[in-house]
Amino acid sequence: MVINQDLLSTRKKISNKRPKFIRQESWRYDRLAENWRRPKGKDNKMRRQFSGVPELVKIGYGGPRNSRGLHPSGYTDNIVHNPKDLGIFDNTKDAIRIAHTVGTRKRTDILNKAKELGLKVINPGIKKTETKKSIDKKLIESNNEIKKGEK
Repeated sequence: MVINQDLLSTRKKISNKRPKFIRQESWRYDRLAENWRRPKGKDNKMRRQFSGVPELVKIGYGGPRNSRGLHPSGYTDNIVHNPKDLGIFDNTKDAIRIAHTVGTRKRTDILNKAKELGLKVINPGIKKTETKKSIDKKLIESNNEIKKGEK
């Protein structure tokens, strides 16, 4: 179920009209990446907005305010660190993203709780077939192998 479909479509229309903002003379030198850098030179033609040079980033090129922060799926993107954080989200509007610092065991706890609550997880990270029990078995087996190697 995609929500905010009209917001996403208007955001896409506006972003299609937006010019590609590139760094000055990045087309001229391979050592310069195209990542945007504001021109600061005294006589710089791009800064002075001469015709025939790329556009500067301006506030008017921004997208619609109500569609900012939306994931391309239409849900709002929220970072979660533990299963307790899931209680405040609405499954019709919010999707969760598990923080990159979360380990496998806590990740499975979060995934199980999110499944119970019906929340969409943007980055599940592990296969759906893997359950908490199978992961715990793998951890026990790996610990046993480490102990055998020490003897």
